[in-house]
Amino acid sequence: MSNDRTVRRLTVLEKSASSARVLNLVATHRRLPDNPDLAAAPLFRNRLLDRSIILKHRLRPHERDQVFSPRPTATKLLIPIDSKDLRLGARFLFVKQRDFDAIARSMFGDDLAPGAPDRRTLDLIDGLPSLDPFLLREHLKRHEIEPARAYFGISDADLQRMHDFVRDEILALVALSSGGGSTDRAAAGRLVDKLLSDSPDCGFAPLQATLNLSDKEYRDGVFAWRGFLYYKWSLGDLVEPMARVSVEVSDTPARGPKHPEADAYLPQARTRVQQQIGQAFSEVRSMISVYDRAYVSLTRDGKPKAFRDFLLKAPGMFSRLGERLGAVHHVTSFWAHRFPKGRPRTISPEDLMDLFLEFEDALDSPQEAEEAQNAWVI
Repeated sequence: MSNDRTVRRLTVLEKSASSARVLNLVATHRRLPDNPDLAAAPLFRNRLLDRSIILKHRLRPHERDQVFSPRPTATKLLIPIDSKDLRLGARFLFVKQRDFDAIARSMFGDDLAPGAPDRRTLDLIDGLPSLDPFLLREHLKRHEIEPARAYFGISDADLQRMHDFVRDEILALVALSSGGGSTDRAAAGRLVDKLLSDSPDCGFAPLQATLNLSDKEYRDGVFAWRGFLYYKWSLGDLVEPMARVSVEVSDTPARGPKHPEADAYLPQARTRVQQQIGQAFSEVRSMISVYDRAYVSLTRDGKPKAFRDFLLKAPGMFSRLGERLGAVHHVTSFWAHRFPKGRPRTISPEDLMDLFLEFEDALDSPQEAEEAQNAWVI
């Protein structure tokens, strides 16, 4: 990687925390150099892989022919040449790119050969639309892969908040299944445990029969429903940070030596980033509302068809939802990491340009947004 702009943006990534778009394993090991759990239960057995940066990357037009991906994003591996100094650059490859096996073998030996444990882990990561730590941890656990929790940065308090949110969400379903209008919170808690378990469909056989779904349709739909519940929960936590970023993007001053390229780019970029944040948030809310309407139709109106249709379409919607919400989460977490609350926002014109370029990459959404919107109608 010799391009100066590419190297500078790599250092922007490296200085960030993990987000729904970035899994920063370099930062994890740098932050916890003596943590025995990372050695005892690594995410990847290969040392280079376990100290990489994994990115959900929006494919550019010239990259789409090189990467076999059904989605507009691909999983990108960045392998630092020197993990202590990312100014030296990094090697990279896309999962499912042409000649992936040959290139991976040259970089990692047999550790990413088909069927190898690290390849299985990477394929599972590639199968998710985003790198949200909760979903990533649960997805791997569902397939009997349990790396140290330190990789995900999830606290016991966060897990309990998620459990409580889902319990409150499905109280109406518990009442419906009881036949007597009961809203037993203990019963709701047991149903949540099943929904968030490694086999989330267990205990929901009556619902499957009511909806007349095959085992695969139901299993895939319930996993996506699980994702929708998580995304709905996390959306609530993003409202305030998103509003903060939208305001501060417009008034954060760039101080330092004049930079002609940045001076030409920044004024319009501020407006574009604000608009892209709003568009992504609006699209996420539209998808969540599809679930809300279907759930109300089932639990309040006693009409299961809309919820059946939702479960059938949910796997495809889940991918789009994860990508869009992941982009918003990426931007808000990047901003909070770079500009902590209560501290002066000091940044050079060139660094602010790099930050906005990263945001525009994450938030960019070509024409498929309108096509997806039409497909959500239930």
